[in-house]
This record gives sequence, structure tokens and C-alpha cells, in this order.
Amino acid sequence: QVQLVESGGGLVQAGGSLRLSCAASGRTFSSYAMGWFRQAPGKEREFVAAITWNSGTTYYTDSMKGRFTIFRDNAKNMVYLQMNSLVPEDTAVYYCASTNVWGTVVRTTTPYNDWGRGTQVTVSS
Repeated sequence: QVQLVESGGGLVQAGGSLRLSCAASGRTFSSYAMGWFRQAPGKEREFVAAITWNSGTTYYTDSMKGRFTIFRDNAKNMVYLQMNSLVPEDTAVYYCASTNVWGTVVRTTTPYNDWGRGTQVTVSS
């Protein structure tokens, strides 16, 4: 099991940037692929980005490609989500999650074993 704690959320104006962090502890972090998801009020949790254990491959939702960047530092047991050019539609609770599988399935919540509690991101217009 991997324990995950997100941080870095907050209130930002449209066009601004935030960097979310996810601290991991427990089993060997570097052996897990990591994902970021978000959930807005009244909506289902949606995929944002994912990264392989060695940062060799990343996936993004099309609407976030070019604005968001996922990266990780295995030496620090951290995964990050850099978010630029934020828009009000990005307002949501953002969650990080870990999985020991890879493939297009990581774009869904299905393969993820462990989740953090989330961090709130609010983008004002």
C-alpha cells in the first residue's frame, strides 16, 4: 500500500498557475505509475495525467495537454502536476493515485489502488 498526500491547491485567477504536489510513503514508490485525477462538484472523477514509474511515458487528457505537466522525483517520493493557463473550468478537487499497471487503462480510475484525499483548486474568472 502507498500513502498519498496532496498539497499545493488554492485560489488562483484565470490565466494563473499552480503546482500540485503529491507525497508518497509506504511501498517502493519508484515501482508505481502515478496519476492525477480531478472531480468537480456534481461531476464524475476525470483523468488528468499519468506517468510511468521511470517518467518514460506520460498521458494527458487532450484538453489539458500543453497546459498541464506531470513529472516525478523518485528520490523524493514525489509526483507533481504543473498547471498553467488555468481557466475556471479547471476548478475541482485534484487527487493523486498510484497503480502497478500501465497502458491506456490508466486513463480510468479502475487500476488505481491507492488515492490521496485531494487538494482543492479554485480558479476565479
